[in-house]
Amino acid sequence: MTAPVFVVEELPAGRSEFVLDGPEGRHAVSVKRLRAGEAVVLTDGAGRWAEGEVVAAEGKDRLVVSLKDVVEEPAESPRITVVQALPKGDRGELAVETMTETGVDAIVPWAASRCVTQWKGERGLKALAKWRATAREAGKQSRRVRFPDVADAATSKQVAALLARADFAAVLHEDRDYGSEPLATAQLPTEGEIVLVVGPEGGVSPDELALFEEAGAKAYRLGRSVLRTSTAGTAAAALILGRTGRWS
Repeated sequence: MTAPVFVVEELPAGRSEFVLDGPEGRHAVSVKRLRAGEAVVLTDGAGRWAEGEVVAAEGKDRLVVSLKDVVEEPAESPRITVVQALPKGDRGELAVETMTETGVDAIVPWAASRCVTQWKGERGLKALAKWRATAREAGKQSRRVRFPDVADAATSKQVAALLARADFAAVLHEDRDYGSEPLATAQLPTEGEIVLVVGPEGGVSPDELALFEEAGAKAYRLGRSVLRTSTAGTAAAALILGRTGRWS
């Protein structure tokens, strides 16, 4: 079995004995039921990680681990950011989960004009916290040691500014009356940042398309079928990861 991943705030500089406690320690001891001799991986979620071996399980929430040297995993290139319009219900967490498992580097929640869901006040803060928690848990589940950044919710103008800085920017948009190119044949950079925009169920509005086009983002389509907003980002990211060699 592949060693389970646990998140810590900070890893020691060299080999040492480390105590995993708190919620992660409780999960390791009471849920995973890890015992002496079993392998684990500890990470800060920002690229630093270390293999370890369980020395002892103490009580219900303390795991004593003998750590090997800490390794720094470099950031992937090109970096892939997905701007995700806010879906209804729990489809936002589904999108974050699958994009994290696929390998997306950053996720930007977007309050598009046609979004039914709106993040406002305390409700918005709770929704953002759920997205970030989902990215963390999906990162652990998929054995990642560098979790995706989940930014604060962005307006369309903020998304346009992000697109203007990208080395390649694409708006996923399928409309018979609006010209779009296949993403499968787009010329992609080998480094830098790729930004993909996923619209809401009602699609990207004409005003938003014009704003993003002015920022340098063209409209692209994935295929003949139209994907839901909660799956389009994952499918597009998988295509990009394969074409740029990050899955090789």
